[in-house]
Amino acid sequence: MKSLLFLLGLAIATPALAPPALAQGIDEMPKVHARLVAEDLAAPPGGSITVALEEDIREGWHTYWVNPGDAGAPSEIAWTLPQGWSAGAIQWPTPKRLPVGPLMDYGYEGKLWLLQTLTVPADAKVGDTVTLKAVATWLVCKDICVPEDANLTLPIKVGPAAPDPAVAKDFAAARALLPVASPWKLTYARSPAAIDLYVDAPALSAARPVEADFFPGKPGIVKGAEPQKMGFVKDGLVLRVSPGDKAGAMTGALTGVLVLKSSDGSIQALNVDAPVGPVPDAFGAQAAGATESGITLWIAILSAFLGGIILNAMPCVLPILAMKAMALARHGGGQHNEAAREGFAYSAGAILSFLAFGLVIVLLRQGGAAVGWGFQLQEPIAVGAFALLMFAVGLNLSGVFEVGSVTVGDSLAQRSGPAGAFFTGVLAVAVAAPCTAPFMAAALGFALTQSVTPAMLIFLGLGIGFALPFLILGIWPKALSFLPKPGPWMLRLKQFLAFPMYGAAAWMVWVLAQETGANGVAIVLAAFVTFALATWLWTVTRDLSLRGRGLGTVAALLVLLASLYGLSLLHGAGAPPPATSATADAKPFTPERLASLRASGKPVFVDATAAWCITCLVNEKAVLSQPGIKTAFQDRKVEYLIADWTNRNAEITRLLSENGRSGVPLYLYYAPGADKPVILPQILTEAGVLNAMKS
Repeated sequence: MKSLLFLLGLAIATPALAPPALAQGIDEMPKVHARLVAEDLAAPPGGSITVALEEDIREGWHTYWVNPGDAGAPSEIAWTLPQGWSAGAIQWPTPKRLPVGPLMDYGYEGKLWLLQTLTVPADAKVGDTVTLKAVATWLVCKDICVPEDANLTLPIKVGPAAPDPAVAKDFAAARALLPVASPWKLTYARSPAAIDLYVDAPALSAARPVEADFFPGKPGIVKGAEPQKMGFVKDGLVLRVSPGDKAGAMTGALTGVLVLKSSDGSIQALNVDAPVGPVPDAFGAQAAGATESGITLWIAILSAFLGGIILNAMPCVLPILAMKAMALARHGGGQHNEAAREGFAYSAGAILSFLAFGLVIVLLRQGGAAVGWGFQLQEPIAVGAFALLMFAVGLNLSGVFEVGSVTVGDSLAQRSGPAGAFFTGVLAVAVAAPCTAPFMAAALGFALTQSVTPAMLIFLGLGIGFALPFLILGIWPKALSFLPKPGPWMLRLKQFLAFPMYGAAAWMVWVLAQETGANGVAIVLAAFVTFALATWLWTVTRDLSLRGRGLGTVAALLVLLASLYGLSLLHGAGAPPPATSATADAKPFTPERLASLRASGKPVFVDATAAWCITCLVNEKAVLSQPGIKTAFQDRKVEYLIADWTNRNAEITRLLSENGRSGVPLYLYYAPGADKPVILPQILTEAGVLNAMKS
């Protein structure tokens, strides 16, 4: 009733909105005649009975669906029932599109039956007659909108269920208008330009419906007055609609009703409850918004390839360069065959890791999870495990423990081999996950709107680009000619290269502090200590007797398990500290805050960042915290919003997706009155930020 009263002030392409007595040229007679109709002659104790609210709507007028569209209000039924009776939800028939000027409403004309199921208590006395009472309210519109209501009663006997033959056909007709559960899988993809709804149904592709209409379950999700475009693919149908003002804040599944019209005039209405998932290309572009952005599958693959090459030089990958340097050093002086084998093995590890990582992201997104590039570092246990792994590699390089027999000289040159190179490639990809290189951001954002096959092609391009520099060094003999032959110097180099790994472990601990606070740091430091103890026990007992080696191995294994168990405690270790930024006046990002600031005409700069994103931190220190940028923000009264993606946040994931990105960093500048933001490069410069604010 409150929503109805609120909407009394809304005009729907009308010169005036007033009570009937005040509206010139509008009579005072009801525009809707209502009554209650029972399907059965009696209501069975412990059972149920279906009752219809019939709205007989005057010609030229209409009432509204549960989502009225751009304006209006749905009908409501307030029941007064005998003790123990209860009423279910209204069962809404498939609505019609009702254009009114520039607006689009969803509703009904003619005679409407709204069905409800009433539950009868088990102790209802057979033979009694009860009176069901209801106050029905509706908004009925033509050139003006008139609120109406009716006090309705329905006497009903209590007794065995017996269908009323006089209304059987009417109830059957009313049920025929109800949407049904979809027999086919539905998914949708959303971009700033479009929402694509995919029906995975080869039968529809063959039958070719002549018309499709989507009615969203919630207001503001779709621009109702915009045309809806239908396309066909091999295995089904895709319907493209224009996103409404509230589409950006949409969470979870896309709900509503999809109406399909066949060439013979038959109508099929399906309930829609579609999760985010892959949507095939049906409009000459690979995904919603692809045409607008100008990106195609081949451009995305090429961009991913170039981004993969550049990713090798990004700050996130620098720690792993220690292991790459050791691998190269082992092949100085001409051992080119072994270098080639390790180059191919490293490439295989890197490429397969990118493919596996991409597949996990795509499958999680198909299941409705709001994840993106680097999502694993939003889980404290994963961050703790990476920190422990880096620490372990450092201990190994320092010589605290060795895997296999290692001596100076030729044995050093033979250490690890292709197997070690393969897992170095795997580790390199794991460490690279926090970074998004130039060219890579748009390609990955595009990949995550695709079905599995095109998405995997893009991740394949990324993996090949990432592995290519090391592969070239392995198969091109002259590239290694500057290195001396393996010898004692390699032991010193190996020990020195442990320190970048310790630095990487320290960085991971700092990231963990941003996610969990002091409790998480204490847990992972304890894991470091117990892991170091386990490696020491294993090392010092290797030269003992068989019994001594066995006891040492068991003790080391038990301590190692204790270290790994400690990492499991990171889940729920504590609340993260408040997000910080390079700008003191920064406020946390929320979709509501961004919308409010833009509506008020203020310029807004959005910094999507994360504690585990080194590129983000470099940009903040080297550019965003500089006096020139701060002064420019102050002079232009720019509102600075920080979208901290360190921990998983569905709203920030949607912000990234809406701007064609799958990970951080992302920098957006919204000029006053602009429809779309300026998307800045992943690597910022002061001049670039200042130029963006001049646009």
